[in-house]
Amino acid sequence: MKTIAIVSQKGGSGKTTIAVHLAVCAELAGKTAAIIDLDPQASALEWYTRREAESPEVITATPEQLPALLKQAEQNGAAFAIIDTAPHSDRAAVIAAELADVVLIPCRPSAFDVAAIGTTLSLLKLNKTLDRAAILLNAAPPRGAITDVAEEGLAEIVPVVPVRMHHRAAYSHAINGGHSVEEYDPHGKAAEEIRALYKWIMKA
Repeated sequence: MKTIAIVSQKGGSGKTTIAVHLAVCAELAGKTAAIIDLDPQASALEWYTRREAESPEVITATPEQLPALLKQAEQNGAAFAIIDTAPHSDRAAVIAAELADVVLIPCRPSAFDVAAIGTTLSLLKLNKTLDRAAILLNAAPPRGAITDVAEEGLAEIVPVVPVRMHHRAAYSHAINGGHSVEEYDPHGKAAEEIRALYKWIMKA
């Protein structure tokens, strides 16, 4: 089972958005997916309640329950698991990173967000899981050099995913209806980005 942890100590980085779109992408690619939501706000579960389809399964949990839940998910046939963590929760981030094959760190390409990512990187470095981490530039402006500048600086510290998620209305429109962008607009640019991100993860 491929396990992905989405970790950022900064709120508003887009962790849950990435989690739900990736999970549906895996399902559409023929893999049973599960989201384990460690955020007390339970945004992924709230999305699931608006969803007509029964999959992907969303489970709320505490960090301490995570090892057993991942084992159970794999025994139940899950091939792709995504751990959605809460901001400002060192313990959840540490446990999720330890159990993941790939750690995604979403980061918006703004000066504030780039500066704030140091807290997450320090946590992963201390926990010796930085080697499986990569920064995902999220909500990037479709035009302008700001994202290129952010990537150039961040890439000197930790690998940057060679796929960007841009600021597109399709992401929020899809979530509002309990869908993913591939279901909302399968031929749109947002759907292309999610498919490219999923393919990169599966090769990582």
